[in-house]
Amino acid sequence: MGAISARIRVTDYVSVTQIYLRNNFTLSRPLEPSDIKPRLLGHWGTCHGINVFYTNIKTWNPEAHCMIGPGHGFPALQAQLWLDGKLEQYYPEATVTESGLAYISKQFSWPYGFPSHSSPETPEVILEGGELGYCVGVAYGAALNRPGSTIAVLIGDGEMETASLLASLNLNKFIVNGRGNGRVLPVLHLNDYKISAPTIYGRISEHELHSLIRGFGYTPIDIDGDDAEAFQMALRASERYNYPFIIMRTPKGETGPAYVDGKKIAGNYLSHQVPLGHAATDENELRQLETWLRSYNINWQEVFHA
Repeated sequence: MGAISARIRVTDYVSVTQIYLRNNFTLSRPLEPSDIKPRLLGHWGTCHGINVFYTNIKTWNPEAHCMIGPGHGFPALQAQLWLDGKLEQYYPEATVTESGLAYISKQFSWPYGFPSHSSPETPEVILEGGELGYCVGVAYGAALNRPGSTIAVLIGDGEMETASLLASLNLNKFIVNGRGNGRVLPVLHLNDYKISAPTIYGRISEHELHSLIRGFGYTPIDIDGDDAEAFQMALRASERYNYPFIIMRTPKGETGPAYVDGKKIAGNYLSHQVPLGHAATDENELRQLETWLRSYNINWQEVFHA
């Protein structure tokens, strides 16, 4: 399971560089204010959860299609596509090299570059995400008349509050897994917070959440934390059920800064977008950003020559 954890660390790191950096992408020297983008845009809080989901799904079934409801966490998806070499197929400069890392980081959320959300310009994307509530409906549509396919769909817990998402959970009444169609595997990312408040499903009891999911005809399977072995066991268990529904619990903004200026960041809504918003002008925040990046302990020689 070490390869899964290593990949998650790399994609978390690359998620951060896209939001913050315009130079010094592998930290070959200490960060300087001039390394920071003049305008910081993006959504960090959901990125670790996306990387955990995507890496584990692709390890379990490389042919599975990953659909991401919280598409505003695009740095994570782009990091995955970059590391797989899929981005390079459409953007030749996006090589899995230091120059390719510089390219995707500089171009993220930048005029005429890559947008801050998933978009039709992104390889394999058929759902923008970010406009929350449509991912499960699109996932079932993608599974129609595609026997043998697996559509794993990540649902944000704030997204789960929308009427469109809840209504689309009824689609299992009309599309039977395995009978001329593909399989849909919903994965709820329960990180407890949305943009500025707790989520409903992060505050109700496990019994109530399970009852809701069972009421829609699904079998809930819990994963508490980002342990790769636990995730792989849950995925293997999902193969036994017609309508499995995985609940993945990881804190919002996990692997990011715990506190900034005395305010709780990781495990709180304050991690939703840019937790170190003054890194270019505040020396303390700049050093926190460098500590954050170095905490991933990336061996770039292995990454660039994998």
